[in-house]
Amino acid sequence: MKARISEIFQSIQGEGKYVGIQQVFVRFFQCNMRCVWCDTPHSIGDTACRYAEYSLEELLGAVQFLKGGCHSVSLTGGEPLLQKDFLQTLLPHLKESGMGVYLETNGILPQELEAVIDDVDIIAMDFKLPSSTQCRPYWQEHEAFLKKAREKDVFIKAVISSGTLQEDIAASVELAAGIDPDIFFILQPNYFDRHNGVLQKCREYQDYCLKYLRHVRIVPQMHKVWKVR
Repeated sequence: MKARISEIFQSIQGEGKYVGIQQVFVRFFQCNMRCVWCDTPHSIGDTACRYAEYSLEELLGAVQFLKGGCHSVSLTGGEPLLQKDFLQTLLPHLKESGMGVYLETNGILPQELEAVIDDVDIIAMDFKLPSSTQCRPYWQEHEAFLKKAREKDVFIKAVISSGTLQEDIAASVELAAGIDPDIFFILQPNYFDRHNGVLQKCREYQDYCLKYLRHVRIVPQMHKVWKVR
């Protein structure tokens, strides 16, 4: 069995609750969504097939080579859970090596999460707001996913664009608060839309979200500010 990997590199986490930690990033190829603001189109399968196939031994060797000083391994994409079978083999080895496992996911594959969650430490879960992504709603999938993910250190990230609607924010925070009002909820301004009043919209939505959730933060994509991968 081999994994389809777009890239492996060491960098600084630029998003969410753990912004600023050093990680080894393993970017899995292919995604089951087509968000209009996606910043890694080379990893989702819409462009030329830019990936390499890695065996378990090859991937573990690459992580071992890069892991010096790193807090954890970030499994990102694309959507890592689409390669669940490989993850089931990989994750126990990462845990045995002493590396923390950080899963970045679109949060719509609860059954796949169930299969690997025992070996995951941190879950960075997206809420895909229809007015931001221009995709269909995924509220049922998000609810089922979050109910399982809360067993671990999970936080939610929602990308806010100039077109993001209040009704989507309301649906997302009410869903999250109904499961765990202490969950961290990150409002992430869309970098490509940053000059269109998005930061002010984030501030307004933060005030609204704090009526339901105790921990709501505005966190931009800092790696783009730092000009790192």
